Amino acid sequence: MASKSEKSDPQAGSATSPIKPLTPDQLLRKADLSALDFKTTQDLEPLKGLMGQRRAIDAINVATGIENVGFNLFVLGASERLAREAVTVTLKGSAQTRPTPQDWIYVNNFKEPHKPTAIAFPAGRGGKFKDAMESLVDDLMAALPVVFQSDEYQAQRSAVDEKYQKLQGEAFAELQKKASEKQIALLRTPMGFALVPSKEGKVVPPEEFNNLDEEERNKIQAVIKELEAELEHIIRQIPRWEKQRREETKHLNSETTQAAVDPEINEILAEYSDLPRVVEYLEAVREDLVKNVAIFILRDEEASQGGEENYPLGNAFDRYKVNLLVTRADHEEGAPVVEELHPTLSNLTGRIEHIAAQGVLATNFRLIKAGSLHRANGGYLLLDARGLLTEAFSWTALKRALRSRTIKIEDINQLIGLTSTISLEPEPIPLDLKVVLFGDRYTYYLLSLLDPELQEHFKVLADFEDSMERTQESEALMARAVAAILEREKLLPMDRHGVELVVENSARLIENAGKLGLSPDQVRDLLVEANHYARAAERTGIARDDVQKALDQRIDRASRVRELLQEQVLKKVALIDTEGSRVGQINGLSVMKIAGESFGHPTRITCRVRPGSGKVVDIEREVEMGGPIHSKGVLILSGFLAGRFALDAPMSVQASLVFEQSYGGVEGDSASSAELYTLLSALADVPIRQDLAVTGSVNQHGDVQAIGGANEKIEGFFDICKARGLTGSQAVLIPASNVQHLMLRADVIEACEQGKFAIYPVATIDEGLELVTGLPVGKREDDGQFTDGSIYRMIEDRLKAFTQVRKSIAEGGKGEKPGN
Repeated sequence: MASKSEKSDPQAGSATSPIKPLTPDQLLRKADLSALDFKTTQDLEPLKGLMGQRRAIDAINVATGIENVGFNLFVLGASERLAREAVTVTLKGSAQTRPTPQDWIYVNNFKEPHKPTAIAFPAGRGGKFKDAMESLVDDLMAALPVVFQSDEYQAQRSAVDEKYQKLQGEAFAELQKKASEKQIALLRTPMGFALVPSKEGKVVPPEEFNNLDEEERNKIQAVIKELEAELEHIIRQIPRWEKQRREETKHLNSETTQAAVDPEINEILAEYSDLPRVVEYLEAVREDLVKNVAIFILRDEEASQGGEENYPLGNAFDRYKVNLLVTRADHEEGAPVVEELHPTLSNLTGRIEHIAAQGVLATNFRLIKAGSLHRANGGYLLLDARGLLTEAFSWTALKRALRSRTIKIEDINQLIGLTSTISLEPEPIPLDLKVVLFGDRYTYYLLSLLDPELQEHFKVLADFEDSMERTQESEALMARAVAAILEREKLLPMDRHGVELVVENSARLIENAGKLGLSPDQVRDLLVEANHYARAAERTGIARDDVQKALDQRIDRASRVRELLQEQVLKKVALIDTEGSRVGQINGLSVMKIAGESFGHPTRITCRVRPGSGKVVDIEREVEMGGPIHSKGVLILSGFLAGRFALDAPMSVQASLVFEQSYGGVEGDSASSAELYTLLSALADVPIRQDLAVTGSVNQHGDVQAIGGANEKIEGFFDICKARGLTGSQAVLIPASNVQHLMLRADVIEACEQGKFAIYPVATIDEGLELVTGLPVGKREDDGQFTDGSIYRMIEDRLKAFTQVRKSIAEGGKGEKPGN
């Protein structure tokens, strides 16, 4: 007895009218270019920009129009070259309306050399300032030595030296005079000065001095002691006089330097007086030049006394030079659009280079190099999301820069704990730019899940369409897009019939006859190859035959595996029947993709049933060769059985399903309808036609659902049948909802038109089961039983028999064990 719910189930079996095969015009939707009057693409106006991307273009305009923080752009689906170029063109158009960004330089920080100073200039003036500073250094290197070697300076310098030499000489002369008057001699010895007794201008020998009486000796020693005190005072005065001499010399040098430097510095100041930070820097240069003039005059004495700081690299004059980090002098007006193809940390934020000097790694401000953030500052920075995320520290550094609105050069060696002997901390530069990330949808959704900050920094999403509705207008746009690509790539013009095939192939590529694919790169590649064959044939234009040859050659290049699989079927190494009928056996269809080309291939699916606990065993899953989606599809079969044949007692069937000769794993649910037909065939003990192949997924109510790869699956089974000989009975069952996707090959359509092959649209399992078995499925009559002699009646009777067997076994009795 069926359950109450099943009696009211509209899917619980019903008589169906015979399904008619699809007509040839349902197998391919031909292109309609009647809206365009042209013979070749030379007669068409090339399409500018991208077709069918209104939503994405609107998003780009929103992102470029809002200046507020966080409105950066994430572009989805535009990873192809031509699509990305189109986005770049759009951004460049916006960039031309934005102001040209500033130049940036790094200069020496004289107070803290490890913290170089960043200075901004109006566009183009940074390079001029660099040239001016280099000229200043060159001029001073030439002028200062001349000034310090001049007669005027030498006279002043000599006057200072003579002044203190005279002071020292006069002091010793006076002491010498006083000593002589008291019969004492002042002698200069290698050990210093000495005062000794003298007589008549001659030194008294020690023996003679010792022969003097004691009183005389004491008197002389007292005089010597008095004179020694005066000598000591003079000697103590000498360092003070030397210090005063140095100070006067330094002051003289400063005044001399100031007189030489001021005109040069003032000339530059006059040019950049409108830039306060430049004025501040030039004053610091003036002060440092005066302080370190010794590096110019190259005098050892002053160099040893001067304040020049230890400078690790280059010559000492480089301290006054300029590191021009970024300049817009040689670029067009407007904001920059920079694409960073290799977004490492250093390529993004800049880097500090090092040079081995005296056994250590050293650096200075002139070795600071700009990153793409610097070059794109004030404009747009284009990055590949996947490339950015795979580079260590890059994503974090980008977020940090966007959050702080500054560019801080980060040394990856410091981040990982490997620091150089001498490091720098350059002053951060203010950041004002739009970042555009290109990525696929999987990357975006995964990143938004794992990093909530993505939404904070990338508030605008430009989601590029993969397809658009196929109308007469959109086909005309596609024709103009073809003309644009041919013109841009400098290819031969294409005739009308060739364009029609390109349009039809665009629909086939996205597996939908009612839509057009929006992949410009795929179209471009096809046109380039078709152009090659047209030139090889010495034609002046590309014909439909050239396009078809390009398509055929693509398939042929990737057909080694396809032909090998077909050969195995034809030689009966892989067992596939295309005639006769078998119980619990059906031809399923699968799709393989190699080198960008997909092809279909039949696969035998079999089922065995026996009394059991109501479980449908997926052998692929049991041996871990079936994926989760495939396993889900098999489990749905149990739901269908329970809903369609639910009895008062539990179902007492054990079924096993398997893809025969499958060694690479199975995934997807597109064969679940074929598996269900096989299961029902095995339960009813009714054979299935082997000249049919089946594809389509199924739900628990028995509705056949759309699948992918319908064109390739049909063509794959057709090729096997054609190789064995078309009989007129061979056919493929596809979901009715897939009819709208069909864009089949010409030979398949021709065979269908001649009645040698057929394609049946199936909406429910009931329709398909009647077709593959040739028997009615039946419906429940008023007594709750399925129609006598119907497939479903056979199945229900078989299930009841299984239940009796299980009861008999449970009671310890013996009985027949029906199964197959």
